[in-house]
Amino acid sequence: MNVLREVLSGWAAETGIKLAEEQLDQFEKFYHMVVETNKSFNLTAIIDEKEFAVKHLIDSLTCFKAVDVKTGARVLDVGSGAGFPGMPMAIFRTDLQITLLEATEKRVKFLNMAITGLGLQNVKAVHARAEDFGRGNVFRDKYDVVVSRAVAPLAVLAEYCLPHLKAGGVFIAMKGPKTQEEIKTAQNALAVLGGAVKEAVDIHLPCTGDERVLVVISKIKATPDTYPRRAGIPAKKPL
Repeated sequence: MNVLREVLSGWAAETGIKLAEEQLDQFEKFYHMVVETNKSFNLTAIIDEKEFAVKHLIDSLTCFKAVDVKTGARVLDVGSGAGFPGMPMAIFRTDLQITLLEATEKRVKFLNMAITGLGLQNVKAVHARAEDFGRGNVFRDKYDVVVSRAVAPLAVLAEYCLPHLKAGGVFIAMKGPKTQEEIKTAQNALAVLGGAVKEAVDIHLPCTGDERVLVVISKIKATPDTYPRRAGIPAKKPL
């Protein structure tokens, strides 16, 4: 058994998560796709096999430890980058309908190549900025779960993510260990955008012991039509 499979299998056994051999094959193949593409276009600084398994794959799957995602849920990964957390989520839960939203065209091309290469039917990649994607009625209020990892401060991230979420849905902001100040700073933005913090789930990754906090935010009312503001404004002038 290679390092990636060993790390994933060990974590799954410890946490009670079941990973089929086919899923391990797909995780391994995805890793090699990322490493190969990384030679010509920077997708990630993490290419060590063990580190990749922990800090990308397992880190992504911890979303399922924070939230009980219902069968058939529509999930949006905002700022997916090289596909995290959306691609591991799609491999693990083929019942979910996952959209990977990414603003960099080269990354979107890689994601579409990976989706095809892995034979995944439940995930698609879209080239757009979150602010543009959230305007109008096509993708607004459509998703049961929105996830985002290390994209922006929480006050800014809320404006990127909450407009897409259905009332009653949940937004998972994947953060590092020091999030309490971000949560405090984001209170006004959340109130304006229709969100409220449900809980902050502490996660410790295996092998490294790295700390993560998954901030679970409930959508309690519709986001006003004026949000998100046009591209670039949320980051420059957070709510």
